[in-house]
Amino acid sequence: MGPRQVGKSTLLGQLTQNEQNCRLLNCDNADERRLLQDKTSTELEHLIAPYDFFLIDEAQRVTDIGLTLKKIGDLKLGNHIIVTGSSSLDLANKVNEPATGRLIEYRLFPLSLPELAAHTSQLAERRMLHERLIYGLYPEVVTQPEFARDILINLVNNYLYKDLLDYRGIKKPDVLMNLVRALALQVGSEVSYNELSRLVGVDKLTVESYINLLEKCFIVFRLNSFSRNLRNEIKKSKKIYFLDNGIRNAVLANFAPIENRTDTGALWENLMVAERIKRNAYKGSYALTYFWRTQTQQEIDFVEDIDGTLAAFEFKWSGKRAAVMPKAFADAYPGSTLQVVSPDNFWEFLA
Repeated sequence: MGPRQVGKSTLLGQLTQNEQNCRLLNCDNADERRLLQDKTSTELEHLIAPYDFFLIDEAQRVTDIGLTLKKIGDLKLGNHIIVTGSSSLDLANKVNEPATGRLIEYRLFPLSLPELAAHTSQLAERRMLHERLIYGLYPEVVTQPEFARDILINLVNNYLYKDLLDYRGIKKPDVLMNLVRALALQVGSEVSYNELSRLVGVDKLTVESYINLLEKCFIVFRLNSFSRNLRNEIKKSKKIYFLDNGIRNAVLANFAPIENRTDTGALWENLMVAERIKRNAYKGSYALTYFWRTQTQQEIDFVEDIDGTLAAFEFKWSGKRAAVMPKAFADAYPGSTLQVVSPDNFWEFLA
């Protein structure tokens, strides 16, 4: 699963390019969707069994896809069945429960900086940091940088909300788009659902519901506040980041160069947190991720909890400041570490 236009269909083609006995269903097409809907186990076996590789693309379009996959899994056919989805709306709600134990789930993100450096070099990617901060890492943006602005605007206008607006729970698309813009302006800051509800003119529960759907469509993701020992730790606050800087900037229609921006620090933080999320997913890390703040305004941008060991990170576009761990954090969580992540040392953070 992953956002639209990050290369899931391309990946399917690469996985099967040397396989002769394959069948691909693109469930964006109604006639191909119908081959999987309301079918008995016998009908599904006749459809799938003849192929070594059976591929289902954009599976969230299929009604009750979870039940269908459960039937397929129960057949135990022994061939390879690969399913993709551009959102986890239906895949999460209709797959995980009925098909529990039958699926191995992978996430595909926009390109990562280490992936690009493997094809160029770390030095080359360091030189491209300004471009990555503004235009992000969608594959088409990276391969056609001269059209980056047009590609991103097209993504936002034609793909970003596609799954959401088809979803029965979205009754006010204008509110949704205003909410996304509001979130884009608050990247790197704590988010108040009450404040957002007043800003976009809907109740708090609707705001929370829409943010949950945005997360399931891989547009944004949340960090919860870390709280374990201290009475004055903020316990229920959240930060919300975009999975890709380019999408965030396209939502605001702001592609101004770094030297003309006032939000460079927020862009750097968003890029680094998103890159770390990719890194952890691809490495199979079980790190729990948070930010930390107290009511007295002591704060840390990013905290990872790995088997009870805490690693803290501060993101600074200008890395001249030394790392100074807040005393309250150091006293409450002895043995934890702190690192400042800047353009001078970010490869270590992503290694």
